[in-house]
Amino acid sequence: MESSSSASAAQEFDYLFKLLLIGDSGVGKSSLLLSFTSNTFEDLSPTIGVDFKVKYVTLGGKKLKLAIWDTAGQERFRTLTSSYYRGAQGIIMVYDVTRRETFTNLSDIWAKEIDLYSTNQDCIKMLVGNKVDKESERVVSKKEGINFAREYGCLFIECSAKTRTNVEQCFEELVLKF
Repeated sequence: MESSSSASAAQEFDYLFKLLLIGDSGVGKSSLLLSFTSNTFEDLSPTIGVDFKVKYVTLGGKKLKLAIWDTAGQERFRTLTSSYYRGAQGIIMVYDVTRRETFTNLSDIWAKEIDLYSTNQDCIKMLVGNKVDKESERVVSKKEGINFAREYGCLFIECSAKTRTNVEQCFEELVLKF
């Protein structure tokens, strides 16, 4: 995946994709996005409302513009986020492999939100288990992630925003399905 930030590339792209990052507060959605868009890692404070980043990638000879919406995981911002689902072609559900409740909430909260708010029948869903760099603290097995993804018709990958393990692959695999 190549990135380009030159002005000419900014105007020319073959496809625009709207992606949405959802999941509990603190699972690493913003860190994942930052790692993907700027190759850096920071411990970030919780997102207020929504954040938005654009990344240009070349994949299979096509120039793609990815508009990635990073939503707040906190309950009090939930009403704001419903409108961000509109027209999203890809939804990335993120959980923290070291926090069981962030995984449980996928089916209790997040999958229901997708059913409720997603307007795109062909929306591609990706399940991401983040923070695999903390292997010794892991409480959600890879097998559980795979089973959840199968049940909900999602792609599945485990990654670490901190070490950048599988970060590009996460977005790449999703975009390749469009």
